[in-house]
Parts: sequence; structure tokens; C-alpha cells
Amino acid sequence: MARNAQEGTPDNIVVGLDLGTTKTCALIAEVGEQGELNVIGVGNAPSTGLRKGVVVNIESTVDSIQRAVREAERMAGVRADSLFVGVGGDHIKGMTSNGVVAVSRKDKEITQEDVDRVLEATKAIAIPQDREIIHVLTQEYIIDNQDGIKDPIGMSGVRLEAVVHVLTGSVTSVQNIIKSVERAGFKTEDLVLQPLASAQAVLTPDERELGVALVDIGGGTTDVILFVEGSARYTGIIPVGGNQLTRDLAIGLRTPNEEAEALKRKHGCALLSMVSDSEEIAVPGVGGRTQRGLPRRSLVEILQPRVEEVLSLVDAEVKKSRLEGRLAAGVVLTGGQSLLDGLQPLAEEVLKQQVRLAKPHTLAGLADVVNSPVYSTAVGLVGYGARMRREGGPRASPVSSGEGVFERIKRWIREYF
Repeated sequence: MARNAQEGTPDNIVVGLDLGTTKTCALIAEVGEQGELNVIGVGNAPSTGLRKGVVVNIESTVDSIQRAVREAERMAGVRADSLFVGVGGDHIKGMTSNGVVAVSRKDKEITQEDVDRVLEATKAIAIPQDREIIHVLTQEYIIDNQDGIKDPIGMSGVRLEAVVHVLTGSVTSVQNIIKSVERAGFKTEDLVLQPLASAQAVLTPDERELGVALVDIGGGTTDVILFVEGSARYTGIIPVGGNQLTRDLAIGLRTPNEEAEALKRKHGCALLSMVSDSEEIAVPGVGGRTQRGLPRRSLVEILQPRVEEVLSLVDAEVKKSRLEGRLAAGVVLTGGQSLLDGLQPLAEEVLKQQVRLAKPHTLAGLADVVNSPVYSTAVGLVGYGARMRREGGPRASPVSSGEGVFERIKRWIREYF
């Protein structure tokens, strides 16, 4: 199909927008006839309007959205009009709930109507007025005390029970994201939780079935999701991420934040034992002061304790879930901060689990550009968008900041979650 930047977005084009604390990423992909994704545009912009995944300055957020999407448009040669937008932040909370209904048919065969009723019953939980349910992820169904059932439709029984993982979030936080997208000149085609998007992009079906903890370390937060027997069982959002590492370096090395970030990326390491005594780095001064040379160990001596602290918080979340003994596939690390040298062995030491570093599943097109943990969420967003398009998704009815936004986030991909 010929692409023209003056035309509207073709139906086989999906655009994902990952709004992070440190960067905003836009990804444009072309969906093939067999559902395969071909990445044709990537755009990045610094993000200064969000803190820990929550909008704190709409104008700055609007600017970063426009810059990221326009860059991706120029590369792809298409005009984006609607986006699949990721939402996240430490306002996201998870809990387990269950619901029970009687099977309605006289012959006791379970129908889709029974499944809909029992899932609705799981939402009967007490939550504060400023929060709403944003995802209901089915863990299992139970028919007359027989548990472990994935799809009860067509089976016979008297009593149907559903056990689900319920995710709630702040209404105003999500509305502010949608408003920012609208002011940037785009429509929010659908909303997806960022940790779930990352999970789709990097986890394998075997890992989800055996039991795995996905740890997505971003700039503002560290997201933890545990999967057992193919279903999401626990979610925790830790309000600490790479920005805290950068801030500690800036203070400890007496250098500007921008320089501290550059030093972390170029010379950062999570393990002091991996650094030679003879290595030196040049540290820029503050306020025009001359740069000075320091041993690289000085930088790592600051980083390692903070990384250990983050991993200890992850370990606490895993223990809190009471599922640590069911993670046969161990831990999967992703997100921009997972690129820090030495993180994998340190994580194995702290978490007492097998750990692998994950990047998104292989894509066509600009695969070499997005073949990094930095793009895990963005790749998951376009993957979700592609599936929604195949299933006749909500393109004609984009999300608006004036509507009940959470009614639009309650669906997800059955075979994944």
C-alpha cells in the first residue's frame, strides 16, 4: 500500500505511544495479512511532564507526545491520527477477587451469559471513590469445586466461580493522559496498562505457564507482575526507578543531572566486583567548574547499594504475593534500566532466582532499532493494537477524556492473560 503523509492513517497501520517518566516513545507498525508486525517508524522525545508515570505538567507532556509521534511519522511516511496509549504509574493497584453464580440453564450447561455474570460478580469489591476497576484478568474458573478450569463454556455444572486479578487506578491520572493526547492533536484509540504491554512483548507462553516474575525497571517506577499457570496472579508498582539512581549519582559525584545520566549509561555498573581499580572516568563539574577525573569505582559504589535496594523491594513484592515457590521460570528483567551492566548477576544474588534480561520478540522492518528492552512497552502496545484491529476493535469510537474511560480498558488478550 502506498503511504502518503497527507492521508489519514490506513487501517493496517497501528501506532503505540509509551509515555514514560524519562522518555516518550512512539512506534508505528504495519500489520501484514497474517497478523505479522512490520515496524516502519520510531520516534523518541525527552519526557519532562510526567513523574512516576503520572502527568504533572500537561503542556510539557503534550510537547513530548507531538515530538515523538512526528518523528515516527516522518520515518514511516504516514500520518498518525489515533494512538494505542500506555498508562502506568504507582497509582495502579492489584488485588485478587472472586465471584460465584448459579448456572442459569435448566440442562446446567454453562454459557457465555453465565461467564459474563460471574465476571461481573467479581467486581463487587469495595474501592475508594477516586478509583475504578481498569482490568479484570481471569485466573481460573471453578465448577462445583473443580478448580483449574480455563474455559468453562459448554461444560456442565450447578455452581460457577471465577477467580480474577483486579487492577484499579486513579480516574484523574488516566483522564490527564487522555487530555494530553487530545491537546497534542491525536485521538486515544484505546488504553493499555504498560506492565501488561511489556509482558506481552517479552514473555513466552512457557514462562507464563511455568510461573514467572516480570520486572520492568523504568525511569520512575519498577513494575512487578507475577504469572502462574498462564495467568496474571499479582501486580506491584514500586515508586523507585532509574531516575533515583541518576539523582544519587548527581549528588554523590557533584555533577548536573544530565551529566549523571550520561555517566550512568556509559560507565554504570551494578557490581563493584566487575570494575577494575585502574579504570577512571571524567566527571563534569557544576556551574562551569572544570571536569575532574575519578575512579570508576566511585560511581559504582554509589550505584550498587541503590540497585540492591530496588531489587530488595522487588523481592519483598514477590514474597508478599506468596507465590515465590511457584516461579519455575524465575525472573525476567526488562525496561530501560535493565541494560545496566552487572544487573543480572546481582539480581540473581538478591532474588535467589534464575534471571534473564529480555528484549521484545522479533519483529520485521526496523527490528534492529527496537530490539532493546527500552522498547518493550511500545512493542507490546502495537501488538495489542494489531490484535484489536483483527478483532474489529474500537477505531471508529476513540476514547475521550469526557467519557467513562475505564469501561474501555477492561478487555485484554485472553490467551495471554
